[in-house]
Amino acid sequence: MARTTTVGTIARETSFYSAVVFFFVLAAFPFYWMLITSFKSNSDLYNVTNIPFWFNDPPTLEHFRYLFEKTLFTTWLLNSLIIGLVVTAITLVTALPAAYSLARMTGKNGEALGIGIFLTYLVPPTLLFLPLSRVIAILGLQNSMWALVLVYPTFTIPFCTWLLMGFFKAMPREIEEAAIVDGCSLFGAFVKMAIPLSLPGILTTVIFTFTLTLQEFVYALTFVSASDQKPITLGVATDLIRGDVFYWGEIMAGALIASIPVAIAYNLFLDRFISGITGGAVK
Repeated sequence: MARTTTVGTIARETSFYSAVVFFFVLAAFPFYWMLITSFKSNSDLYNVTNIPFWFNDPPTLEHFRYLFEKTLFTTWLLNSLIIGLVVTAITLVTALPAAYSLARMTGKNGEALGIGIFLTYLVPPTLLFLPLSRVIAILGLQNSMWALVLVYPTFTIPFCTWLLMGFFKAMPREIEEAAIVDGCSLFGAFVKMAIPLSLPGILTTVIFTFTLTLQEFVYALTFVSASDQKPITLGVATDLIRGDVFYWGEIMAGALIASIPVAIAYNLFLDRFISGITGGAVK
């Protein structure tokens, strides 16, 4: 009986770890491919007789040199950084008071309004870029990265508002009431009590917003065509593809550089990010 139990336990553990290894390889392989392609020479990369999963020639930095010396890669990086920081600031300034107000709204109206705001996040960008392009034209922001600063909050604010509502709903009202009794105004209680207690949700909002703006492509392709105004996703995908010629080494090198800051941020704040997503989702 004990032996049968042991065999069953070993079989379950083997199946479990086999599944974990399979999904780990499935998730990590694109990043591995991106890494080795970035450092492969063109002669190694385009030789069909070589083993594609490793270096047949010595690694090289020629693709990175091409990016920084013969393209506007640094400009694309700077544009993406500016867009991400400004959009994140706009999202926080808007979503925090909106989420707090909806969380403290009594009755079903607050919940219904919160769900309605979240549903706007689910509207596909392919349905919105036509009316938004008209708005951009009226404001004179065509072919400018500031058009993206104006457009991106339309999908970051709804989701972040819904996410932060979960934190404020989980926060006891007595905390703010005690602050008001001690002499704080309602806004003061919000700033001094509610915001510090919702730091995991704020951090989640920052990471989510910045990552979403960094990887967005449809709106960037629609509103920006000048090379010096492009974010990194658009610049790498358009300026490094000319007709049917794909500069695979440079494309992968650009993707690798852009993914490093995001990977570092997720690893540094992984626990808080998970608690932020699950906390907001559960509530």
